[in-house]
Amino acid sequence: MKKRFVAAGAALLATAFVGQVASAKSLEDVLKEKGVITEADYKEVTKVKPLDYKLGKGFTLTSADEKFQLSIGSQMQIRYTMFDQDRAGNPTSLTGSGDKSQFQLKRIKLNLNGYAFTKDLTYKVTYSFHNNSLEETFLNYRLIDEAQFRLGQDKVQFGRQWITPSSQNEFVETTHVTDAFKAGYDSGISVNGKIAKGLAYYSIGGYNGAGQNTLRNARDNAFAARAVVNPLGDMAYGEADVDNSKKPLVSIGSSFYRNTLNSYEIAVPSASPAQAGLSNLNFNSSTGWFGIRQTSTVNTVASGRQITGEAVDFNTAEVDAAFKWRGLFAQAEYFWAQADGQSTDKIARAQGYYVQAGYFIIPSKLEVAARYAYLDPDRDVSNDLWVETAGAVSWYFNKHNLKIQADCTSIHKQGRIASTGASATNTRATDDLQARVQAQLLF
Repeated sequence: MKKRFVAAGAALLATAFVGQVASAKSLEDVLKEKGVITEADYKEVTKVKPLDYKLGKGFTLTSADEKFQLSIGSQMQIRYTMFDQDRAGNPTSLTGSGDKSQFQLKRIKLNLNGYAFTKDLTYKVTYSFHNNSLEETFLNYRLIDEAQFRLGQDKVQFGRQWITPSSQNEFVETTHVTDAFKAGYDSGISVNGKIAKGLAYYSIGGYNGAGQNTLRNARDNAFAARAVVNPLGDMAYGEADVDNSKKPLVSIGSSFYRNTLNSYEIAVPSASPAQAGLSNLNFNSSTGWFGIRQTSTVNTVASGRQITGEAVDFNTAEVDAAFKWRGLFAQAEYFWAQADGQSTDKIARAQGYYVQAGYFIIPSKLEVAARYAYLDPDRDVSNDLWVETAGAVSWYFNKHNLKIQADCTSIHKQGRIASTGASATNTRATDDLQARVQAQLLF
């Protein structure tokens, strides 16, 4: 007994020491794995504390009866961007946006999560200071692992890269293809589950259909479904193999999203800049596939191809795959979308994909990565492609909790979408260069 308490005491003292430096595992975990302490010692050392702290999760408060728990954490992303713009139409023109050199507080978030009354009833609240809005804010009740119910505002479960937390990106930012097809955040209810200890996951949900923090004055709602299979074992969402996985892991997924927007909700050309209607959905915004298709002057105004004055049905699907093993990470997604006017025979179709891969030159510390992304916002016309080729290098001080990332991207836009302010006769492509450096801290 005395030896066991000595071992536990040694673990606590050592934990206090290593807490001042970054470590991948807690000392208790290491001592347990090496057999220095027993399972009973481990439980004694790691038992729930009224106040605890874990890097990446934050400060955790737990009630004496362990029926309530609250973790308070934060995410900070501070970014520098240099943008060398190739002006469409007239490269000597000084009008419009041009080259940029910017420092930006990209993401400053407060994260609250925990459980109440029972560990099966969990909650999450995320407040974004940089745009003054609520993001993921929901209750989740676990009946069993295979049947859980979620109510509130969540990421619409569509697309692997969108569902992956922004804190765990392999590049400074997600691809323009992901942004073009995702719906974003929305409020609703969903059923989700974890099957066979993570060999498969699913989610089926109904949402308002208007987007983040936006109520809808219509009877139409959105529907989303997603299924994921992990044949070699559970593989959590997250880019880069920071854990230097000892065995190969593969994840294959697919998603479907359906929504109907009324005539006043869809993106339409207007005074500069072009804006969407009353919805707050990414695919319907100025960077979404439908928003680009609707508001690009060369593409639509001159030829009268917009879908306006009627309700529009949207159907979007995607397939994705990810792989990681011993510092290597690879991921790819393909998106397809179609919009159908309910009163006319007008149809808008889009597609896009990206592939990316990264490898740790120094395990869990130094990673290099490359990515290619392709977007065709209107498959029924030519000269409207948006293609990006990027390279990145990242240094992980403590996994995703503390890291510095840099990437450089070549952005090619063909003439029809090169500039929304271009005239109908301007079809000149642009080739822009973007360089970014970002520091991230999770605490």
